Amino acid sequence: MNPTETPANPITGTILVVDDEPELCQALSRLLGRHGYQVMTAGNGEEALAILRQETIPLVLTDLMMPRMNGVELLKAAKIISPATEFVIITGHGTIETAVEAMKIGAYDFVEKPFTASTTLNTCRKALEKQQLITENIELRRMLKDGGGRHQIIGNSEVMRRTTETARQVAGSTATILLTGESGTGKEVFANSIHRWSERAGKPMVRVSCAAIPETLLEAELFGYEKGAFTGAAGRRRGRFEAAHGGTIFLDEIGEVSLSVQVKLLRVLQEGVFERLGSNDPVAVDVRVIAATNADLEDMVAEGSFREDLYYRLNVINLEIPTLRSRQGDMALLANSFLKLACEKNNKVIHGFSPEAVEALNRYSWPGNVRELENCVERAVILTRDDQIGTDVLPQAVLAGRRRTDAVTIPLGTPLRDAEMEIIRATLESTGGDKETAARILGIASRTIYRKMKD
Repeated sequence: MNPTETPANPITGTILVVDDEPELCQALSRLLGRHGYQVMTAGNGEEALAILRQETIPLVLTDLMMPRMNGVELLKAAKIISPATEFVIITGHGTIETAVEAMKIGAYDFVEKPFTASTTLNTCRKALEKQQLITENIELRRMLKDGGGRHQIIGNSEVMRRTTETARQVAGSTATILLTGESGTGKEVFANSIHRWSERAGKPMVRVSCAAIPETLLEAELFGYEKGAFTGAAGRRRGRFEAAHGGTIFLDEIGEVSLSVQVKLLRVLQEGVFERLGSNDPVAVDVRVIAATNADLEDMVAEGSFREDLYYRLNVINLEIPTLRSRQGDMALLANSFLKLACEKNNKVIHGFSPEAVEALNRYSWPGNVRELENCVERAVILTRDDQIGTDVLPQAVLAGRRRTDAVTIPLGTPLRDAEMEIIRATLESTGGDKETAARILGIASRTIYRKMKD
């Protein structure tokens, strides 16, 4: 596999050239590269399939007659791995009939040898336009489907109306946005909505949980790597920034990023370029960055764990997402929305909440915010045997109306490890056993809770 580096182009995209003749591969790579395409090459069908398993390839330009696996066989196998990928077949004299058959099973078109540069470029352009249209239609359907429930901003409270109005206003800009607020308030929902309201809607929306990816792998995940960059790097792989080209990348829990990766992030924000691991060739991208954190980045800057220049690059527009307890009147709207989703998911029919359950939900302060409420409602739907959610299926913390200011009593002299575990246990109890929410409340990575509970 021989990648030909060019700056990524949101209109032209990536083309995989497959031919067992190296000279033809190189000639097509040069031609396509000169016209702004990113090009990858493969010398046979098996190598092409390996690339398609790892990369998102909009278009494959393949020779029809190749040993071991011909172009039609490659087309059939590739459509199983990557149904959205378009194919253009290169055919010689006497094989046009086979190329027409290939079109019947999914190829976009064919070019006949000896082909001209203009014919090849025009055919590839049209194939990519079709592929882009299909991708945008799929994304539009997904956006319409996600128009309710957990993917929609729900709330009529004054604080939510103001926050949503600001989000709509900034969506049309190109500025980097920093979403702040407590864990579970719905920062990812706002990020998704800002993307949908922007001119980048229909382009990729790539989500990265910086805390969920080990520090040693995060750089490779974000920026990709070349073959041989490290042990196990069997081929080139694109990173999340390349996947988000033309669209938006959402960096959740940005405070978890190491200082070394912060340097690369800063360069992407300043210059729009980066290098893959194992390469010195710059890759240009056009990506709108939305970051989120529940940590105090200013404190992290003061203590030296977060770069000041990166903080100011991220914090061009700051949008603080309100807590659930500050959203007077929104709890009932959210609870009923989550009830509908949970019933559909679990194939149950439940008609609302009992008055006592509503009172308990309103009395509780929801330290885990909207995420905790969603988990609470789904748990209740699963456990209830009635056609209405009652207090018998609500967590004890909710029934007790436990507030965020509740204290954990730890006797003087308690070993630090035991004190830490008691705090974790109390937090898990307040979230109904939800480790992800508990981790966010405590300001630690979820993997830390899993490890400590295992220990």
